[in-house]
Amino acid sequence: MLVLGHAGITLGAAVLLSGALSRNSYSIYGAGKRQGQPGASGGLLPSRDRTAFNSPSWTTFLSRYMHPRLLLISSLLPDIIDKPIGVFFLRETLSNGRIFCHTFLFLVLLTLTAIYLYRRYGETRLFPLSFGTSTHLVFDQMWHTPQTLFWPVLGLTFDKLEFTTFTSWISYLVHNLLAYPDVFIPELIGAVIIIGFTGILVRRRSVRTFIRYGQIR
Repeated sequence: MLVLGHAGITLGAAVLLSGALSRNSYSIYGAGKRQGQPGASGGLLPSRDRTAFNSPSWTTFLSRYMHPRLLLISSLLPDIIDKPIGVFFLRETLSNGRIFCHTFLFLVLLTLTAIYLYRRYGETRLFPLSFGTSTHLVFDQMWHTPQTLFWPVLGLTFDKLEFTTFTSWISYLVHNLLAYPDVFIPELIGAVIIIGFTGILVRRRSVRTFIRYGQIR
C-alpha cells in the first residue's frame, strides 16, 4: 500500500470509529433528555434548545478528540522515517524502507508515551500517531515479515533488498502499483476517501481552519 491508500483508508477508519462513538454518546445523553430531565429553568428544554444535543457529524466529532491533520501524517509516519533512512542513508547496507518504525516495538513505545503524556499532562496529540502507526503496520501486512515486525526479538538485522539506486526503487513501486490489485485498489479507495473528505471541508468552508488548526467546523 502506498501514500493514498494509507492516508485515505486510515482517515476513513477513524471517521467510522468516531461515528460509532458519537452515536453511542448521543444515544446515552439524549435518552436522559427524552425522559424529561429538567433544563436550567426547572422545566423541559424547549424544542429549539434540544437541537443543541443533536448528534454531531462524524468528521466534526472526530476533530474534537483526534486531529485529522495529524492523523493523516501519522498514517505515513513509519514510511516518513524509515524510507529516507533505509533507502537513502543506509542504502548500501539495508536498501529497505521498512525498518525501525515498522516494528511492533516502535508502536508500543509510541502508545506508552501517548498514555503517559495524557495521564500526566492531558496531552492527546500522540494518540493519532499511535493510531496511524498501527493501521500502517496492518495495511503493510507486516506479519509477513516477522523478523521486522518483532525486531529485535528474532534478530538485530533487517532484510536487505536489492535496490541499487533510487530509480530502481521507484520503478519497483510503479510496477507494483500497475501490476497488483492489492496495491492499486487500496490506492483507489484511499483517493476516493481523500476526495470526499476534501469535499466536506470545502462545503463547510473549513479548508483554512483545517490547514491552520487541524479542526473541522
